[in-house]
Amino acid sequence: MKAIAYRESLPIEHANALLDLELPEPSATGRDLLVRVQAVSVNPVDTKIRRNSAPAANQAKVLGWDAAGVVEAVGDQVTLFKPGDRVFYAGDITRPGSNAELHLVDERIVGFMPATLDFASAAALPLTSITAWELLFERLGVTPDTEGALLIVGAAGGVGSILTQLARQLTRLTVIGTASRPNTQAWVRGLGAHHVIDHSLPLSEELKRIGVPAVTHVASLTQTEAHYEQLIAALAPQGKLGLIDDPTGPLDMRPLKLKSLSLHWELMFTRSMFETADMAQQGVLLNRVAQLIDAGQLRTTLGENFGAINASNLKRAHALIESGKAQGKLVLEGF
Repeated sequence: MKAIAYRESLPIEHANALLDLELPEPSATGRDLLVRVQAVSVNPVDTKIRRNSAPAANQAKVLGWDAAGVVEAVGDQVTLFKPGDRVFYAGDITRPGSNAELHLVDERIVGFMPATLDFASAAALPLTSITAWELLFERLGVTPDTEGALLIVGAAGGVGSILTQLARQLTRLTVIGTASRPNTQAWVRGLGAHHVIDHSLPLSEELKRIGVPAVTHVASLTQTEAHYEQLIAALAPQGKLGLIDDPTGPLDMRPLKLKSLSLHWELMFTRSMFETADMAQQGVLLNRVAQLIDAGQLRTTLGENFGAINASNLKRAHALIESGKAQGKLVLEGF
């Protein structure tokens, strides 16, 4: 089967950073689905692993943790899906990725694709939807009746684009997104944010400008280290700070004490990595997102389609992700 992989960790500009390869076709056993991949999207995790996790000697590592496709075959313990089903999912970081024609994935972390979307539009959604949903409703503990204000730092990115919609459509929170360029600010407004502020300016001044003296919840999706002190200052007493990015050094927890602030990490791969008892909740979650899409309450966060799934196009997508200037999700479609 065709696949895109790498044999050594290299800068994306290097000719061998990603390679077009032929790999053996996998077979479905147990609770696995064998999916014929139709479209994938690219996430920051792809670039981080490519840069920092070299494959074993003489091995090739396939990236990709977002896919939409058709079930080709099922393992002998599968109960939720059958061949021919159209599915979308984010996969398991401990297993080979979805940048291949055929891909194995545990049925518990798979959802039925939204009926109203094509494969490319659906592939933009799984990883970011799971991350945003878990961060908002499970880590930060928001409910449909929660009142207050949510500050989303990096609202124009993949996770921010779906988190903005979820918070606006399913909660009573005032949603404040940050974006620093006119086009990304317009994107965030279009997703439903009540306010958009510029994270390249002091956040306290930006919040005062829109008449919000403090926020009850923060979702810090990027550059947490750079904004950490400002986020603590912006939070109301007993507020909650959630983050998904990777600070380069330890964060000092002591400043959280004065206001009794709590800090929450979100990693959507935790459930599949540890096969937690509630692992199947990710499949349930994706089915709920599909229902919301089909009902017109949410929309795909596809930002740009980079064309066919091959090494050249994936390298372009990785480069844009690494530039920090991506808007929405970057998708590739077909082999």
